[in-house]
This record gives sequence, structure tokens and C-alpha cells, in this order.
Amino acid sequence: MDIVKANNWALVLGGSKGLGLASAKKLARNGYHILVVHRDRSIDMQDIANDFKEISNAGVQFKSYNQDAIQKSNRDDLIQKIRDFIPDGHKIKVLVHSIAKGNLKPMYSSSDNELSSQDFQITINAMAISLYDWVQALIKATLFAEDSRIIAFTSEGSSKAISNYGAVAAAKAALEAISRNMAMEFAKLGIKSNCIQAGVTDTESLRRIPGSESLIKQAKLKNPGARLTTPEDVADVVYLLCTEEAKWINGTVIKVDGGESLN
Repeated sequence: MDIVKANNWALVLGGSKGLGLASAKKLARNGYHILVVHRDRSIDMQDIANDFKEISNAGVQFKSYNQDAIQKSNRDDLIQKIRDFIPDGHKIKVLVHSIAKGNLKPMYSSSDNELSSQDFQITINAMAISLYDWVQALIKATLFAEDSRIIAFTSEGSSKAISNYGAVAAAKAALEAISRNMAMEFAKLGIKSNCIQAGVTDTESLRRIPGSESLIKQAKLKNPGARLTTPEDVADVVYLLCTEEAKWINGTVIKVDGGESLN
């Protein structure tokens, strides 16, 4: 276990499933207190509660908030709740952005179910601009540690055309651009900002993509490791980016795909 100061926290946006949940568990096992913001239905909460219990059992402090992280009024409310919850002198060292709220529609269809301008706006706001909004809000609330790490999840779709993925692809490209500029403009505040490009990972978000079974099959054939990327593979690199040794990594996109993108 890495030695982490007892006053360091990790805030995971979208931390109840997939890459966000795996990252929260990994960071908890390595001594970070965990804050999770998620938006889930009550019918799903029993399984989620079991996962959250695993985080608490790591011996760290843990708090979850089942609220929409995107709307400004909710964000302001959550920032105040976080300030009230964490002890004086404690700071957020890690912000993980794993919000997956997007429209998966074709650009052309014989039906009316085509991507609209509003679909793009909703997706880009949720999956890209919300990262900037949260970072700005945390800066203004003086909640970041002197050496803090921002990590967001992108995908190969940011630079490659995938059917039904146009709005999310635009969001991922915007996310990378926002992360790069934050890395430059917030460096004076001790903030390092990076994106992780995971290989095809069998998550609920992937299963929502039309034709996901084909994507999974192709990824296994392309990957030198002959398997999909797992959420735990990605969480391992999230943790690595939070270590002292990774403090000079800033403004980049790191592939975590076992070499899948080589082919």
C-alpha cells in the first residue's frame, strides 16, 4: 500500500459502476478517503450498497451522494455538503471524472431516431464540460490539495468513427481538449490533468452501444492479450497517476488497452 496522508480524499464523479467504481475501490485500498457522486435508481441501490460497503471496509472514510452531478444548482449543493463533511484541513487530492450520460443514436436513420443538436449538447455538457465546471467549483471552494490529480476517461472514439457514437465521440474529443488546457492553465495551482483511454471494457456503458457484441468480439481479436480491458486494469493506472512518482505526468492521454489500439 502506498503511504497516503490521512487527510487526502478522492472525489469520484460517476463512482457507482464501471471504471469509476473500480477506481474508488482501488484508491480506498491504498488509503484515500472516498467521496462518490452518482445518479442511480432505487431498484439498483442494493447492489451498489454492497460495492460501497467494500469501500468502507477498506478502513477509510466514505460518503456517497445520489444526486445529479451536472446541474449547477446540484453541484453547488454538493460542494457545500462536501465542505461540511470532510474535516478541517483535509483536501481533495484526486478528482476522477467517470460520468457516462450520452445519446447513442445514428446520424442518419429511416426513422425519426436520429442525433439532434440537443443530443450533442446534452452529451457534451455531461461528459466533457461538467469536468471543467467541477474543477472550477472545487478551486473556488479551496478544496484541492497543493498537489492534486484530475483524471478523466476518454476512448478511441475521440479520433475514430464508430457507428451510433457521434455525440459521445464529440464529447470525448472535447474532454481531451479541456483536460489539456486545464493541465496548462491550472499547473500553477499544483493541478495535474490527464485522460485515460481504456480499451474496450465490458461495462454497462458499453452494452448500451448498438452493436456492442461486435465491438467486444473485434477487440478480443485485435488485442495482443486476447482479452478485453477490465475496469480493474484501468483503476490500477488511475492509482499510478496519483502516486508521487507520477507528479510530472500532465496534459496527456494514456492508453490502457493492452496494445489493442496497435492493430
